[in-house]
Amino acid sequence: MKVGIIGATGYGGLELIRFLHNHQEVEKIELFTSSEEGAIFSEKFSHLARIVDRPLQKIDDEALKNLDVVFASTPSGVTSSLLLPLLQKGPKLIDLSGDFRLKNLASYEQWYKKTPAPQEAIEQSVYGLSEWNEQQIAEAHLIANPGCYPTAVLLSILPLIKENLIDPSFLVIDAKSGVSGAGNKPSQATHFSETNENFSIYKINEHQHIPEIEQAIAMFANVETKISFNTHLVPMTRGILATSYAAVRSGVTQQQLIECLQAKYAKHPFVRVIEEGSSIGTNRVKGSNYCDIYVQLDERTNRATIVGVIDNLVKGAAGQAIQNMNIQMNLPQTMGLQTVPLFI
Repeated sequence: MKVGIIGATGYGGLELIRFLHNHQEVEKIELFTSSEEGAIFSEKFSHLARIVDRPLQKIDDEALKNLDVVFASTPSGVTSSLLLPLLQKGPKLIDLSGDFRLKNLASYEQWYKKTPAPQEAIEQSVYGLSEWNEQQIAEAHLIANPGCYPTAVLLSILPLIKENLIDPSFLVIDAKSGVSGAGNKPSQATHFSETNENFSIYKINEHQHIPEIEQAIAMFANVETKISFNTHLVPMTRGILATSYAAVRSGVTQQQLIECLQAKYAKHPFVRVIEEGSSIGTNRVKGSNYCDIYVQLDERTNRATIVGVIDNLVKGAAGQAIQNMNIQMNLPQTMGLQTVPLFI
């Protein structure tokens, strides 16, 4: 396959290169930019010397149309205009921004504060939560890759909602992320002096992933609900740990909660149900496409604590995008992604 990456100089783009370079079916990787045409990629990122020494190309519709797959790793509000000329033109399209995730255009405008993509493009997009939407992904031309927070949250709570083991009417979700989730453009919020030895909350009750999570719960569990969801910035580079709290249905046991998760993900290689709470953490998945899940019933309050952990740049972005490409191309989902986590 010949693949292209629009926005290759961002953190998500770099992770796409890292995994695609070792993908057995990828013959060529073309790198596209809107602002650095002609720059030698390995001179910009010296860790890729002798690996990716080719120049960045100008975004060109004709060049993109000749590829098999195009990944767009660009900011929300930008991607939709770049991919519209490629709809139904040849390459499979996988968007890592949020431009095609929300089916309701008014909701996108409200939460993202940007102009939404055209309705016809939104209708063509398929939500790429790999473990839950495999059949539609396999038939899709345009995939909306899920957000990093929604991936960790949804993989951990969806089975329990769908099997009616927890009450979805009052879900409280507390999520923490490393600084790389904000991208590689410097800002005051991600400045070393602001993040080092600091633990902060941001976008209180206003995070753009709220409607995405609610939409996916309705889509996959057939439940309409409103969630309380807040995000925190942790002084580390990679990782998301999302902790969800929900009331458990009467009579539900700890064993039922665990068995529900195990049954759902038994045939999904990248989701691991962890039975020991001390064995779950961001460094257990760092650099890999794994999602680790842990659940614990508090019998005193009859509430469940549900934890989902991912690497935000891999399972939360590039890794899941490649997993979706594999599904589209009828390849093993693990191809190119069988990387052991960087524990130390």
